[in-house]
Amino acid sequence: MGGWVMAGMGLALAFASTTLAQSAAPTTFTSEQATRGRAVYEQRCVTCHGGRFEGGGEAAPLVGTPFMLKWGHRTAGEFVVVIGQTMPPAASEKLRAAEAEAVAAYILQVNGHAAGTRELHADSQQPVRLAQGAVPAVAPVLAAAGAPARNRDFDRPFGNLDLPYPQREVANFRPVTEAMLDDPPPGDWLSWRRTRDGQAFSPLQQINRKNVGRLRLAWSLGVSAMQQPTPLVHDGVMYFTAPNGIILALDAATGDLLWRYQYLDQKGETVPGKAPRNLAILGDKLFLEATDNAMVAVSARTGQQVWRTDKPFGNSSGPMIADSVLIAGTNVCQFYKEVACYVAGYEPETGRELWRTYTIAQPGDPNESTWGKLPPNRRAGGDTWIPGSYDPRLNTFYIGVAQAKPWVAVSRGLTPRDAALYTGSTLALEPRTGRIKWWFQHVPGESLDLDDAFERVLVDVDGRPLVLTAGKDGILWKLDRRTGAYVDLTETIHQDVFANVDRATGRLTYRADILEARIGQPLQQCPGLFGGHNWPASAYSPATGALFLPLMQICGTMTPDKVDDRIGGGGNGAVPDYRRYLREMPGTNGQAGRLDAYDVRTFKLRWSHTQRAPFTAAAVATAGGLVFAGDADRYFKAFDADTGKVLWQTRLSAAAHGFPVTYSAGGKQYVAVFASQLGPLIAPVAVLPDIYLPPGGNALYVFELP
Repeated sequence: MGGWVMAGMGLALAFASTTLAQSAAPTTFTSEQATRGRAVYEQRCVTCHGGRFEGGGEAAPLVGTPFMLKWGHRTAGEFVVVIGQTMPPAASEKLRAAEAEAVAAYILQVNGHAAGTRELHADSQQPVRLAQGAVPAVAPVLAAAGAPARNRDFDRPFGNLDLPYPQREVANFRPVTEAMLDDPPPGDWLSWRRTRDGQAFSPLQQINRKNVGRLRLAWSLGVSAMQQPTPLVHDGVMYFTAPNGIILALDAATGDLLWRYQYLDQKGETVPGKAPRNLAILGDKLFLEATDNAMVAVSARTGQQVWRTDKPFGNSSGPMIADSVLIAGTNVCQFYKEVACYVAGYEPETGRELWRTYTIAQPGDPNESTWGKLPPNRRAGGDTWIPGSYDPRLNTFYIGVAQAKPWVAVSRGLTPRDAALYTGSTLALEPRTGRIKWWFQHVPGESLDLDDAFERVLVDVDGRPLVLTAGKDGILWKLDRRTGAYVDLTETIHQDVFANVDRATGRLTYRADILEARIGQPLQQCPGLFGGHNWPASAYSPATGALFLPLMQICGTMTPDKVDDRIGGGGNGAVPDYRRYLREMPGTNGQAGRLDAYDVRTFKLRWSHTQRAPFTAAAVATAGGLVFAGDADRYFKAFDADTGKVLWQTRLSAAAHGFPVTYSAGGKQYVAVFASQLGPLIAPVAVLPDIYLPPGGNALYVFELP
């Protein structure tokens, strides 16, 4: 709500019963109240919880079996109270009592309860459960009650009115080759971090230290809802994702629309939901992860769909290309299912699945014992929700795997001494087969939602190929990317979760109270569950040998909770009250945001820029001696790569978000950044009341020199 999550409510998977309407309990809300709730939900909740109520990441799903397992024994009045008390954490956007009641009514309606004649209020004793205590069957949800299959297109200002869009073919399109992905034309941005090594470095230097202060707005484009996309740019054409399965192709110099694609499901209906973080491009095709778990290929020339393939899991990020294979991870892995999460390879020409590598050790795997006595369908987590990196010389794909779920080991029936492989690891995969060449587990048995799933940056130091990555705990790692051997680490921020960090061996030891955690026992942690480092990715400059790392200095409290052991149960298994239990990090003087520059050879800190606002957009480095980054206080800034001095800044309409890029079109260099409402990162900003987060302002901004 307000781009936020219904935390601690145990709201669950996107499932519903085909007979819900027939089995619903008597109700105390009206259809008019549910309609008002739908309007509030679509304005303030859908960007995180999804148009199909599927949730994602910390945003919990709002329908189905686990929802009833958690809430079936409680009242609708309690449901209203929890929404009103916890949503959203930013006080400036808190729901009014009538809005909380209306949203609760809408969610009850979507879950199969029929409208009555009296409005729902916080004192309602109406049971949330279905009649006779029935539990909804697991089935795809697009409930007829108040949630039509074809939601409105949120990027259309006039609701369901169909407006014409230009559909112009991209002239003189050059197919993108593997060689171009390895070494893009200087003005192109062809992968998530420009090059497949994850460096986010541009050789462009028309904009540099001397003239960056003259940057001005070239053009902008309003976009719909919260999003974290990465524009791709090829030969002066920009492609990016928008919510509800939309891809836009624009003239990158002017912002003129060339074509617009919108994904439709097999019934020809719009699928509402968030935009993935990235597209992939190869040949003449763009590849998109749709919000209903499908993957589609779209012509980069015309915007016409070429193929689609369905998958059991979706992802909040898009695929990457490695050795002419589409490689995609999976997301929303926190619930107990019969199928574990995995990384998979797909054929770019057809979408056919080529291989599947599970991120949870399965029966027969030599590391299965790291899950104790848990059966396979009780092993959850292992999300791969951030794109990986690829080394064509070693023909190896590197990807980070998130922690086991539920978050705290005791909630999953284990202890932190149970490693729970291959969670919390870097995986090195053979692109054609998915074979695990090596793995390195950063934090065995991770227990505080401080996962290591983020960008893998590939660099060479003195001829040695390395992979760098930082997790939410703020530890920056250096591994040999040929073997996975540990090389070095450094602690970038204050942390108190590990009693011992052995830099010689890379071994980490939790505090005693974390090792012996009990259900209901609060665990203090620095950093909090939002990191440290999070998805706003780092950038590396081969010109200076420095890694530029966005960091956040916020602490928190984690309280392990008991979860339901049945299929569909599980979940995050913790009840963090973000407004009460997030706090400023000791010794920071209220400076929550940091951008650090590290020498990749020595891991010595070259410079550190601290500020009040957390960084909520990724870093980009250029040959012009610049680093670009953006924050929650709506600032987009250019830093001197050598000193960290701010050389230029501008204020956007909303928080800087997503993954900025720089490119050239018509011989001119541009810098592009999205402004957006924040998703889960709104929570740490809530402890900084002097930072205003507007309820709208989503837009793409592109800057140029005069």
